[in-house]
Amino acid sequence: MQNATHSMLDSLPLSKRQRELAGYWLPALAAGAVAWIVFLIFGRTPVIRALALAAPISVIALTLRRFGGLLAFTGGLALAFSSGFWSQTGGGDPTTLTTIVAVLIVAGIAGAVFIWFGKRPGLGLTIGLVIFTILFWALVGTNRSLRLTTFFSAGLIFVLMNALFNANPRPDESPQAPSRPRPYHTWGLLLFLALGVLNDPLFTLLAPATILGLILSRSNLKPWHWITIFVILVVGLRGIAVEYLNSTWWLYPAAQAEALGIRVPYMMADGWRDGTRWVVLISLVISQFTIIGMLLGVIGLARFARWYPPLGVVTMVAYAAYALFGLIYFGKDSAVLLLPLLMIQTIWMTYAVHTLSQWLQKSLQSSGTLVRWAAPGVFVLMPLVMFLRIAGAL
Repeated sequence: MQNATHSMLDSLPLSKRQRELAGYWLPALAAGAVAWIVFLIFGRTPVIRALALAAPISVIALTLRRFGGLLAFTGGLALAFSSGFWSQTGGGDPTTLTTIVAVLIVAGIAGAVFIWFGKRPGLGLTIGLVIFTILFWALVGTNRSLRLTTFFSAGLIFVLMNALFNANPRPDESPQAPSRPRPYHTWGLLLFLALGVLNDPLFTLLAPATILGLILSRSNLKPWHWITIFVILVVGLRGIAVEYLNSTWWLYPAAQAEALGIRVPYMMADGWRDGTRWVVLISLVISQFTIIGMLLGVIGLARFARWYPPLGVVTMVAYAAYALFGLIYFGKDSAVLLLPLLMIQTIWMTYAVHTLSQWLQKSLQSSGTLVRWAAPGVFVLMPLVMFLRIAGAL
């Protein structure tokens, strides 16, 4: 995909900077476009809702872009076709081909304008985020919108990982010296955290990882910035207590609830102590990405811990926060509420395949096409199998 992308861009009348920008973005935009079309046709999802679902797919794919275009494209679709993410589709009649083509043309024109005139992509992304949020809340937004939560989660993870990569580069991969987070990192994290908590207090589960990421990236924040984060944290914790805590169920024996098959949208304090709940949580992850995806996630985390320790710690803290919630939460919508956990699982899986590809090239002492694309080529089968599994259930 990467070679084909560069060949196509070389034929366009663009400057070197514009070609680099377009080449970096195209795999992520392609993943979002493919996911959007599938959501429309097979998921029978209205256009606006499908766009809202496709947006975080592009953001996650953009997060994975540093591992290669094909891996970014594949990882994004793996998340899109997980059953937890797919459960958000539906709610309308299938969209006609004419509508799809019309929106694709508009998106293509907007993308071309961005590539041609966009000299400040950070500002453009910020404006786009604000416009998207306003339009979504005005048109289809609801209280505790899962689609907005998913988008804000993907955005926060992208900005957080970008800041950590810049501040803690791997010496043999980056010629640049470590750099402190830039204003768009700190402001972006604050914006995503605030919007996410206002939309759904459960977003507060990402706050510990965000705070730890700011510390490990050596952010030089003003006192008012930390005070703002503290206020957001207090508001979020209060919201979690209101939405997910119930005095009757909080002290209810989790083992008994699991044995009786009780499913209520509340937390039970001792759920983490029940072995059955751990089996349920692990089974949930396996059901999303298969046992291979689970194993790849473990390998990816281990490789992050080896080569990017701060990034490994931060993603593990975010994953652990949602895993703990998954252990003590007994609602039927666990898979949807744990989507940030699935995003991190996708990142770990993709990095595992990236490191496996590098290991094959070093072990075989070859950089040939077959060796270089062996692992990414096999990884492509994962979203394909997941899509066929979904299609078979339609």
